[in-house]
Amino acid sequence: MTAFYQTLDAGTLVAPQIALDSLAAFADAGVVVVISHRPDNEDPGQPSADEMASAVAAAGMRFVHAPVRGLPDEAAVTATATAIAALEPQERVLMFCRSGTRSAMAWALAMRALDRSDAQTLREAAAAAGYDLSRLPL
Repeated sequence: MTAFYQTLDAGTLVAPQIALDSLAAFADAGVVVVISHRPDNEDPGQPSADEMASAVAAAGMRFVHAPVRGLPDEAAVTATATAIAALEPQERVLMFCRSGTRSAMAWALAMRALDRSDAQTLREAAAAAGYDLSRLPL
């Protein structure tokens, strides 16, 4: 688990599994919502969604659990889009999964659903953060 993250846009951070003890630092950096795209029990030792929710709340942020197996489904995209749409201009969202790839995909699909960007711009932003979305249908 890590506090390593990449920036997808001014309001969106994406990361592999985050450590519970890194949450206060994310809150201090303006993150107000943490979205987990990890299903429970994906890997031994990962915090459960309930553990993450408690730790995120203790750090003063909101938690959204939108588990993704494979490509993000409609429910995960909708949950992600809803969280993004609720952000104020200076607020940030942190999304994570095992590697960050599913979160980057959910972000891109949510941004398209919100009609906030075109496919090429989203692919370029994800690529700059180290995520290849070239095969994702946007």
